Amino acid sequence: MTKRIAYTIFLLTILAACQEAPRADKAKVSDVQKVKVGEGHAYLVDTASSIIGWIGTKPTGKHHGTVKVQSGAVYVKDTVVTAAQFVINMKTMENVDLAADTSMKNKLERELKGPLFFDVARFPTASFEMTAIEPFKPALDEDLNLKDATHTIKGNFTIKGVTKNISFPAILSFSPGKVSAMATFNIDRTLWGITYRADKSVQDKLINSLVNISFTINATR
Repeated sequence: MTKRIAYTIFLLTILAACQEAPRADKAKVSDVQKVKVGEGHAYLVDTASSIIGWIGTKPTGKHHGTVKVQSGAVYVKDTVVTAAQFVINMKTMENVDLAADTSMKNKLERELKGPLFFDVARFPTASFEMTAIEPFKPALDEDLNLKDATHTIKGNFTIKGVTKNISFPAILSFSPGKVSAMATFNIDRTLWGITYRADKSVQDKLINSLVNISFTINATR
């Protein structure tokens, strides 16, 4: 094997590894479904302690950041969640890992908020409306990453004017006057029409179509 071929194989191996999204359960995506009507007591989302995180990857590395929850409510009847919805303020999207490089941080945030990605000028909010919830029952051959999942949550996720139903495992916990939900999963951004640099033919300019989403939602009665 020549040095040139060996180097090419090594380079392709490194690029393939860098292009992988964080290890997480992949959200199942389907058509829009009917939203559940809330029953029981309303728990309002605490926007100060609730947060959504994101991780995007590319051949040369990755970036991660946050976006804030604008409002929301979870409905609970006899310790059973009957409905939930929340609104995400896309204008609050922020990069975290470039905090020491203000110029690059601002450039990345402008690009993410611009028309090639989330176009927050036209679509300032995203939303999630629960359509179903059930106790988590993994398939026998399922390779689960969220080991302590308690429920499977399904809901209509709208972003950039496109709505798809997503299903993912989550951890729900209850305490007097409070309900919390945590999850982390990967979604394919191209299903919501965000296709910029998703074509692998662009090579070093590629941005992985899989995006990692994690969230902690706290709601109080």
